[in-house]
Amino acid sequence: MAATILIIEDDASVRQVLAQVLEDAGYQIYEAATGRQGLAQFHAQPVDLVLTDLDMPEMNGLEVILQLTRVLLDVKVIAISGGAVEGLQVARLLGARQTFPKPLDLAALLQGIQYELQHEGTP
Repeated sequence: MAATILIIEDDASVRQVLAQVLEDAGYQIYEAATGRQGLAQFHAQPVDLVLTDLDMPEMNGLEVILQLTRVLLDVKVIAISGGAVEGLQVARLLGARQTFPKPLDLAALLQGIQYELQHEGTP
């Protein structure tokens, strides 16, 4: 059975590219356009890994990470952001296992996802 990934990204074009790349790599993908939608989707259908943008309106990715890690300490989250590096550093402190700046290096992101899905336990 394919590993499942939830992509939380407000930019539809970025979300579509990520979904296509990850589907082509063999993953089952779920998508959400906002942090709130992403949390609702996760609670309705838990996934193996959450890939979230940090810079989103309504509920940003840091809030998403905080909400997820408060409930499940071992949830696997990777954060992406086109904003300041400090946001990615805070994401790590809140529980993101890996972080990637935009523009994304898709090969590095795929390696990071593969690594997280193959390794159990807390970061």
